[in-house]
Amino acid sequence: MPRGVSGRRYAQAAFDLAMEKNELDSWQKSLMKAADLSKDEKLMELLENPKIPFEFKQGILKKQLKGINPLALNLVGLLMARGGLKSVGDISREYDNLLDAHRGVRHAAVITAIALDSGAKKEMAASIEKVLGGEVVIDAQVDPAIIGGVRAKVGDMLIDGSVSSRLESLRNSLAESK
Repeated sequence: MPRGVSGRRYAQAAFDLAMEKNELDSWQKSLMKAADLSKDEKLMELLENPKIPFEFKQGILKKQLKGINPLALNLVGLLMARGGLKSVGDISREYDNLLDAHRGVRHAAVITAIALDSGAKKEMAASIEKVLGGEVVIDAQVDPAIIGGVRAKVGDMLIDGSVSSRLESLRNSLAESK
């Protein structure tokens, strides 16, 4: 099962169902809980073992995921039956992206030369929100190679105010003037 494509498909199906039943937050919490469960390597070994009866594994899932949305539990059982239980983390992330898009929240991948504190992240989010409109969540990364400044990507839009790109631009213009 290709993880990326199926993760998106399952997440879209779960999102559509959650929208239909007005259970967006319930599904989000359920998928997060299932994704957390999939991080337990010993449990995953047990649940993926083809020698163990499906009913036994299903009982373990019901016990471990007690209280989650019943349809989300069915989805996890289906993934287990198809050998794709590891993709539940991808599904949860894709679902979160769909939910954010539905709510008008955008994610900005921001790269700086040094780590941003929470105040700087808030200021950066406010600046990007002014440009784009709507709520922006900062996913901060550090890359000393940009020397200084900031590089931000929101969807297909790239805002590059890094020192390294300015130096590269200056280098190119000096080479062209020769």
